[in-house]
Amino acid sequence: MHGSLVTNARLLEALKAGLKQAEGLGYAVCAPFPYLAQVSEALSGSPIAWGAQNVSEHDSGAYTGEVSGAMLKEFGCRFAIVGHSERRGLYGEDDSRVAAKFVAAQRAGLTPILCVGETLEQRENGETPCGTLHRAPRGWVGDPEAPILNDFAIDFAILRAS
Repeated sequence: MHGSLVTNARLLEALKAGLKQAEGLGYAVCAPFPYLAQVSEALSGSPIAWGAQNVSEHDSGAYTGEVSGAMLKEFGCRFAIVGHSERRGLYGEDDSRVAAKFVAAQRAGLTPILCVGETLEQRENGETPCGTLHRAPRGWVGDPEAPILNDFAIDFAILRAS
């Protein structure tokens, strides 16, 4: 939970001024829900896309505090992050929930950004999955009921214990 209207405005202006256009390279900012209107307004007309830091697996219903993919589309979002290590750790989001969010994002016309990574201990032990999708949520590979693994992005990070 970082940011404020003032600091966001400065960051967004700096990004617009500082990012160079490059062939085959795109940029996106994924913001917390309360700032999506600000991000949409600030980045509209720029080459920088925007998205959300989370998406609900539900399309509608009584899910207090949840935000659906359709709601995100109303703010012009093109992306939604799913499977972030913090959400897995803090909120117990398991592979099946990440898969449901992935599918919900695609169903809404968003491009999911699937977070995969490793702990520092795994990296130091040579258990680095970098460059592979074997860290995709269990059951996705070879499962005919699994979400379609296309039109998505990967966020690979080293997960450091805090």
